[in-house]
Amino acid sequence: MAAETDRPLLNDRFLRALRREPTDTTPVWVMRQAGRYLPEYRAVRARAGSFMALAKTPELACEVTLQPLRRFPLDAAILFSDILTVPDAMGLGLSFAQGEGPRFAHPLRRREDILRLAVPDMDGELRYVMDAVRLIRRELAGRVPLIGFSGSPWTLACYMVEGAGSRDFAAAKALCWNDPALAHRLLDVLARSVAAYLAAQAAAGAQALMVFDTWGGLLAPAAFREFSLRAMAQVVALLADDAQARSLPVILFSKGAGQHLAALADTGCAALGVDWTLDLADARRAVADRVALQGNLDPTVLKAAPAVIREQVRTVMDSYGPPIGHVFNLGHGITPDVDPEHVAVLVDEVHAYGRVLRAG
Repeated sequence: MAAETDRPLLNDRFLRALRREPTDTTPVWVMRQAGRYLPEYRAVRARAGSFMALAKTPELACEVTLQPLRRFPLDAAILFSDILTVPDAMGLGLSFAQGEGPRFAHPLRRREDILRLAVPDMDGELRYVMDAVRLIRRELAGRVPLIGFSGSPWTLACYMVEGAGSRDFAAAKALCWNDPALAHRLLDVLARSVAAYLAAQAAAGAQALMVFDTWGGLLAPAAFREFSLRAMAQVVALLADDAQARSLPVILFSKGAGQHLAALADTGCAALGVDWTLDLADARRAVADRVALQGNLDPTVLKAAPAVIREQVRTVMDSYGPPIGHVFNLGHGITPDVDPEHVAVLVDEVHAYGRVLRAG
């Protein structure tokens, strides 16, 4: 990797924005930018035979990571993987049923199930992820930075306890109320695992790291601070102690947790993702410009007419205000039914209007 990591970036505006440095225009990437809305992705997915085969084959994961960059002038690539790779490596047996989402063969049903968990071997069960990172960095050839990622400890715990997706993850919440010490035991091993996983991605060549706290917003305020925020702060602190990872910006995205932005900024992260339910002006005031912000167009806007997409892009960018420290993104992941041409409109408008804003 030495030659790849030493290669200068041809486009560094994403990393500059995360450092709150001036950029020539606003950088943009899209959550789930490699996915089912692209026909070329669907073709590779069909060839792989299953989602897990696709994710666990570095050459195929590399291919779908690069697909959106061939279509759109995006400012970052994000590793194609899944947020649940860590619990899969812990032996829970992840699979994806057609149309049903993730499912674990061995969910955490007993106290003993939690007590036996340990940080997985990054060079063993998760080597395929690091191989994909290395391959993607090589194929990117310095074109744009590569983002590595993980699910947050709380989000991983939700799936591991429930065994599958859920509207409210009541079993995970019940664990917190009935046995908070055991819940913290689970979250601690997950925080250490997530930090080790992200540090390994950094060592393999990732240039920014993101934590997806998809289900943080399900928790009441006090519970969020105890069971989600605390574990994410632990991850950020552990990354700051890692020789490879400490220089990389960390982005935290906690969906539905807008009221906690100030506390999330206190973790020492470089940036916060913001979902579409919060005005970026309010988000910026909440964090007092201590961190960069990423977001936050409602994903369903991409199903509107191109003129509406352009209008809504400008609305989001105007809401943010003076454009230092803003990475444009959706407020959550792109949906499979979006026309790729609408993504092209979004990317073009972000770059064009970003230059207008900087021209004063």
